[in-house]
Amino acid sequence: MAWARYSDAAAQPAALPDMTAREAAPGCWYVEGLSALGSPANQNFISNAGFIVTSAGVVVIDALGSPALAERLLAEIAKVTPQKVTHVVLTHYHADHVYGLQVFERLGARIYAHQAGREYLHADTARLRLEASRKDLAPWIDERTRLVPATEWIDARREITVGDTRLVLQPVGPAHTPEDLAVYVPDKKVLYAGDLVFRSRVPFVGQADSRNWIVSLDKLLAFDAAVVVPGHGPVSTEARKDMQLTRNYLAYLRKTMGQAARDMTPFDEAYKATDWSAYEHLPLFGAANRMNAYNTYLLMEHDPE
Repeated sequence: MAWARYSDAAAQPAALPDMTAREAAPGCWYVEGLSALGSPANQNFISNAGFIVTSAGVVVIDALGSPALAERLLAEIAKVTPQKVTHVVLTHYHADHVYGLQVFERLGARIYAHQAGREYLHADTARLRLEASRKDLAPWIDERTRLVPATEWIDARREITVGDTRLVLQPVGPAHTPEDLAVYVPDKKVLYAGDLVFRSRVPFVGQADSRNWIVSLDKLLAFDAAVVVPGHGPVSTEARKDMQLTRNYLAYLRKTMGQAARDMTPFDEAYKATDWSAYEHLPLFGAANRMNAYNTYLLMEHDPE
């Protein structure tokens, strides 16, 4: 297998996380990452990726979290079509979506991303994250793993046509990241939403601008999407309901932590007093929620509205 070039000799294929391409709509495919934190055991396979088969090539949406995963994605694509990957669209530059990008660059694919991603590429945050990943995610991330810039940076809505398929590349940030980009396939009513939508799990909010994230979700809701491929979690055929879950969670963080910040209630006290019952059953609640709440608390101290 092609991905073996990146693998540890001690690793056994049976231990690798399953990656099976599934069809969300005719010609629109995806692979679903695990609801987990990245680790050597899962190769950093914690996010989704998509691919769209056209009459003139394959368009990949996001490159996954390691070169090994990108190679495995190529193997899944080959099971579906003999067409070559000609384009890659990045929804954002977080590590679990881009560490496989060099595999597609090597194939000569044209890479699209929002221009705000350039700032991240040259920031200490990206460099330090990669250095840490080379230790924490070895052997899947190593000294050969590198960050890859887009072939074409865009700063506004862009429509591209590949063979018989029209795609809409829609900037929707700053929200989860400054460079958030969604991909819509109008003829199939399929929306690849990136990490603006986390389905069946608690989102990772980090330093995100949650106010703009809510606005961006409203933009996505304006699409006439029948199917949504989220950045994390299962594909949704109830687009409005599932996008609303992420939106409601962000709004609840802002409401509760905003009130605490206005009242100058210490964070620990506010967190303990908050009713999390609507979300505590979701995967990664324990790993993400307290950090999400704390970051929102800090945000609301400076942005009380």
